[in-house]
Amino acid sequence: MKHLFSVGAVLAVTLVLGACATSSPDVIPRGEAQRMALVEDAVVLSVRTVTVDGSQSGVGAAVGGVVGAIGGYSASGVQREGQVLGVLAGVAGAAAGNALERMGTKEEAFELLVQLKGGERRAIVQAKGSEALAAGDSVIIITTGGKVRVTKAPK
Repeated sequence: MKHLFSVGAVLAVTLVLGACATSSPDVIPRGEAQRMALVEDAVVLSVRTVTVDGSQSGVGAAVGGVVGAIGGYSASGVQREGQVLGVLAGVAGAAAGNALERMGTKEEAFELLVQLKGGERRAIVQAKGSEALAAGDSVIIITTGGKVRVTKAPK
């Protein structure tokens, strides 16, 4: 029962962490609200689906390690055996927590190759949003605080 609780706790923390991480062009961070942004006109040359690798902040490993160590230590009635099991389960929990965090924060994205009005080309990777972009679409590139997003140009 305790092992099931340990695994459940690691999964819950990883899912919460994964839900917090987004790079969707439809979600604007609070710090970018009410700020002037640079807007450039461009045309989409190509769109390619890519996968953005998940993050490894260490939180998943830390939580997994603690939960594994507690679960392993409490699995035995003998103190010395419990300590060894706690260490082993902590290492295994840390590895599992790290893997869960990485899988939970991985996301599908697009690599957009665009051509600016002046002829320069740019490649931009952004998460899938609600807009479907295709080659030939007129778009605007919005740059705020070093972050870039691409959206269809207003008509």
